[in-house]
Parts: sequence; C-alpha cells; structure tokens
Amino acid sequence: MGFITQQEQPDALLEHLRADYTIYAPKRYVGGGSFSDTYCVRYGEIQSVNEIIFDEKSQYSFKEVLLPVSQTLFYFTEHEVKEADAPVKGAVIFLRSCDIHALKRLDDMYLHNGPEDYYYRRLRDRIKLVLMGCGDSFENCFCVSMDINIADHYDLSTDAVGGQYFLDSKDSEWSQFLCGLGIPKQPVVPAHVTENTVTLSIPDNLDCSVSGSSIWTEYDSRCINCGRCNFVCPTCTCFSMQDLFYSENARAGERRRVWASCMVDGFTDVAGGRSYRKQNGQRMRFKVLHKVLDYKQRNGYHMCVGCGRCDDICPEYISFSNCVNRLENAMKEVSSHVAE
Repeated sequence: MGFITQQEQPDALLEHLRADYTIYAPKRYVGGGSFSDTYCVRYGEIQSVNEIIFDEKSQYSFKEVLLPVSQTLFYFTEHEVKEADAPVKGAVIFLRSCDIHALKRLDDMYLHNGPEDYYYRRLRDRIKLVLMGCGDSFENCFCVSMDINIADHYDLSTDAVGGQYFLDSKDSEWSQFLCGLGIPKQPVVPAHVTENTVTLSIPDNLDCSVSGSSIWTEYDSRCINCGRCNFVCPTCTCFSMQDLFYSENARAGERRRVWASCMVDGFTDVAGGRSYRKQNGQRMRFKVLHKVLDYKQRNGYHMCVGCGRCDDICPEYISFSNCVNRLENAMKEVSSHVAE
C-alpha cells in the first residue's frame, strides 16, 4: 500500500512504533570519522526521519544492531549462572537492498548452519525491516553484478525525494495507521539501481584449484591484516569468546561474544602453539573464496552482497571486487602450470 507524505507523517509512525521498538538507521556522527574534523555514517538510534542519511552509504553495516561488537551472553559466580537480559524492545531497522539480502546470509549462519543461535534468534524474531531505496549507485557498489539490487522482503519502504517521503507498506497495522492520518493511497515502487560503475565477473567454473595461483602472494605485503574489511562487511559472522573476571571477585564474571576476523593475527591459533594462514595473502585467499565459492556451493548463492564497504574502508586501497575479477586469469594460470 503506497503513500506520499511529508516528514510529519513518517515521524508520527515512528513515534507510534517507539513504544515497542527501538528505531535504527544510518545517521551522521560528527567527529566520528578517521580524523577529528571528519564524520562517519553508521547505524544508531533515531528519533526522526530527518536524522536518516539517505544520500550516503553507511561506512558500517547494520549487523551491529543484531550482533553487537561485544555482547554479554551470561554472568557467572561460584554458585550460579544468570543469562544476560534480552533487549526490552524489538527493533525497526532501515536497510538498503544489499543489507536486506545480507540479513538472509546472517540467518543462514546463525539459524540454519547447525543448531539455532539462541541469542540471535531472540532478537531476530522481533525486528521489522524498512527498505531504503537507492536512486543512484554509490562508489564501489556492485550490487547489480551480485543480483541483489532489488529487495521485496520488507515491512515498509521509503524513498526521500525533494522533501517528500514515498512509502510502500506491507505491514497491515502500519498501513492502517498511515491511512488513519488521512494520507491517500497511491502506487509507490521503491527505487533501485540498474547499473553500477563497478562490475564483477565470477567465473562459472570457479573451483578450489585457484588457491594455487600466484595472485595471492602480492597481498602478503599489501595487506596489513587490520581486519577492517571484515568488521564493516554485513555478512561476516565470525566471533570469539572471552571470559571477563571481575577484579573484586576473581570467581565471578561474564562471558562475552566478541567480533573476530579471519584477516587478523590470532584468528587461526590452535592448541599447541600452532597457527594456520600466517601470511596475509593466505588470509585474503580464504576470505575471497569463502565469499564467492564455498558459501555458494553450500547455499546456492554468493555470500557477498556487493555493498562495496570493504573497498571503501581499506587503508591500503585493496579492492575486493578487483581481486574477484582477477580469478578467471588466475584459473588459467593454474591450468597452464598443471599442463606443463
């Protein structure tokens, strides 16, 4: 059900929802950029649609709403264990098409890849999705190549154009509320991009033999294993467990789930002092092939959603999309070596 509104009507809807939900959207954090006089765009709680950044891509993804960087799972003492309280409210999250598709990847990993993750599920069941239309492609995006430039699984869509908000509601309660504001119904189709400046070409016959290519060795020196590409990626799901013991009582504390990264030191450390994938090129190979090869073999579609955030944030200007586009030649290189 479509509506064309001014700011007052979407704000009224948000105010109505705030009793049961916390509203999250990409917003500008002044002074939160890499330098003191710069800003960043990342997800945070909003009070008004006027706070939402529609014309820029968020540097960080929505996943920290569902998967906090550091999340306490339970508390313990000498005698008992207490589960950490769940959030009191559900969440309404404003997402672009790529991020809605990324949410499906998170669901795969946390709900369908073995037993369900209890902590993920208890919040996942209480979220509502608002699609933010993309009228134009942002820098480094390649969503069209990944076939995720259109999303239809949402509760509400919104496009901000010339001071007006174009809404398409699939939630009957929300539609009824908007109708109650006296807004006439009319057709609205969410905006979506049809082409990107960056295009991706993944070989149809891609297989693990490409692991033997020499292209990976250049990343030994180029990559500085900071892990920023993993932390901004909406589909990276790895974490580690940390037990925090309180200084007042060494027998009491809490267990936390903390983001981890396949690109940083320590991720592949195992018992006995051994460590796998010590070279940065080996880590790059693992990450790339996980995103565009083995995940698809298991699930039928690629893990990467083409948001381009990894390219945006890399301090060494390493391009994931460029690396993927080199895989076809890398396979030819491996094949020629085998033939020799």
